Amino acid sequence: MSRQYDVAIVGAGVVGCAIARQLSRYDLRIALIDAAEDVAMGASRANSAIVHAGYDCPPGSIEARMNVIGNALYRQWADELEVPFKRCGSFVIGFGPEDEKVLSDLYDRGVKNGVPGMTLMPGCEARAMEPALSKDVTMALFAATAGITCPYQMTIACAENARENGAEWLMNHPVTAMRREGDTIVITAGGEEIEARYVVNAAGVFSDEVSRMLGDDSFTVRPRKGEYMLLDRKSTCVETVIFQTPSKLGKGILVSPTVDGNMFAGPTAVDMTDKRDTSVTPEGIAQLTAMSKKSVPGIDLRSVITSFAGVRAQPSTGDFIIGASKVEPRLIQAAGICSPGLTSAPAIAGEIARILRVSGLSMVEKAGFNPHRSAIPEFRNLNGEQRAALIEKDARYGRVICRCETITEGEIVEAIRRGARSLDGVKRRTRAGMGRCQGGFCSPRVMEILSRELNVPMTELTKFGGESKLLVGKLKEV
Repeated sequence: MSRQYDVAIVGAGVVGCAIARQLSRYDLRIALIDAAEDVAMGASRANSAIVHAGYDCPPGSIEARMNVIGNALYRQWADELEVPFKRCGSFVIGFGPEDEKVLSDLYDRGVKNGVPGMTLMPGCEARAMEPALSKDVTMALFAATAGITCPYQMTIACAENARENGAEWLMNHPVTAMRREGDTIVITAGGEEIEARYVVNAAGVFSDEVSRMLGDDSFTVRPRKGEYMLLDRKSTCVETVIFQTPSKLGKGILVSPTVDGNMFAGPTAVDMTDKRDTSVTPEGIAQLTAMSKKSVPGIDLRSVITSFAGVRAQPSTGDFIIGASKVEPRLIQAAGICSPGLTSAPAIAGEIARILRVSGLSMVEKAGFNPHRSAIPEFRNLNGEQRAALIEKDARYGRVICRCETITEGEIVEAIRRGARSLDGVKRRTRAGMGRCQGGFCSPRVMEILSRELNVPMTELTKFGGESKLLVGKLKEV
């Protein structure tokens, strides 16, 4: 007998997981389906981590409305889910009259979108607030409501909270076909058939392909790659998010702090044909170097500890695609969600719940819904007394595995208990391997713990699922 659900959500990025969390408030059977081995494996693990204010979205667009509502909801969601969030503000900086006109237009657009806390100021005032800015900056737009978060932590937290409230995760379940049978959508995924009364398409860069499975080819999604450089903590020299004036390809290369105390430069914006291409190129690094130094001349690019890339979804419609499909009304689109998707996720989740209700789904609130999710204790951020209490409760918190980030065995075991099945799964949940050495010393020890806790041979462990195996055997055997 096939599994049966009220709602199946295809795509376990931040949008899909936020929708799962929102729908878990109701007495519904919910499945969160993804082809990858874990949540947050697409754009949600490699983006700018910015909670945007909303001044650059076209007025009247779905994107603008979701951005502003999502920004306003972020503090509540971050607090309930124990996800780091800092409302540090952002600058868009200009270098002369042409840029100044763009900044004035952005300000006017923000006013139309209902963005609070915006200020246009001369370059000298901007440098007084952010001394690292270039002396060539002549004007800046400051947005006080902008902030920073951790995209994969938000995604994981939403997914965990949804699961705690009854939703099911179906990872390693690539969707290969869908068909309508009566009042049900039959989904072929991971070699089995899954039945759902409604399907929510939150498949990111693959959302057009999912849509076409049910006959809706009303849009396409183009992959746009963004490359980044991440700097060591000791080189952080800014406290706010710093943009340059945007181009037709996006918000431009920025310099920003992270909630973990690092700083990064990026992203580039390169239209691609391959939706899985996350390679970093010499041309991208050269562009990041030149443009980041234009904004912050003192940025120390000798302290780059890693470079990475993500692929974001660019819809042919020029706007988020949110609503019931005109071809198949039981297909609810949350598709083509590009930047500011991370910011908009809480608002999109609420909108999808509204659309499902209007579409005929009975939405009875659960009396026992729990909006709170407890994060894994972060040993590195505890004081001496708190550390001692944690170690007394579980001695594994007294064994440091990742020295760069001060991550303990206790944190790694808890990450595995919550769903980590790969080296990167542990990394996203604990930061083990994200420090200066990028896992050079701690990876073997993390693998030992994974092998022990999962009762899986070391040769079967992967970096991020699939065929990304880390070991092939002993040297004498190979």
